[in-house]
Amino acid sequence: MEKMRADARRNRAKVLAAAEEAFAADGLAVPLDDIARLAGVGAGTVYRHFPSKEALFQAVVLERIEQFAEEARGLVTADEPGEVFLDYFVRVIKQASLNRAICDALAETSGHAFKAGAGDGFRTALGELLKRAQDVGAVRRDIDGDDLRALIVGCLAVERYSPGSRHLVRVVVDGLRADSGQVA
Repeated sequence: MEKMRADARRNRAKVLAAAEEAFAADGLAVPLDDIARLAGVGAGTVYRHFPSKEALFQAVVLERIEQFAEEARGLVTADEPGEVFLDYFVRVIKQASLNRAICDALAETSGHAFKAGAGDGFRTALGELLKRAQDVGAVRRDIDGDDLRALIVGCLAVERYSPGSRHLVRVVVDGLRADSGQVA
């Protein structure tokens, strides 16, 4: 694969940024022409980089998921693993709840948004944070990565359908704590 020219890289980055903004607000309903206009490029430029709206959507989502993963990897060695994990869990929910595209991707049960293992970095890093929190006795041991994904999706649904109901996310976080009355 040949290296992309500097102007092509800049245009691709502008398209991705515009698409993230547009998808965050409107999900897949946004027309590609609107994204091109928002990016300040022609529709042909968008299609050169992304053959379909679905391909652009996937690129935006995967970039954001990778940012979540990178943040989690940076926290793996932090002090106080329990609080770090719980704070990160809440932060992912808050950030994702503001972006309809991320909500849709995380909620998708087929895993389509994570083609070719692209979501593996996020799942792995989140799992490492969870394990560290469990190892110090801060988070219940009967929770695994699949449970976390389901809890994130559930919390996103709460945020989406009951905006301002932050107390429900706190209920979930309290339920993750090791002292929340789990059955041995």
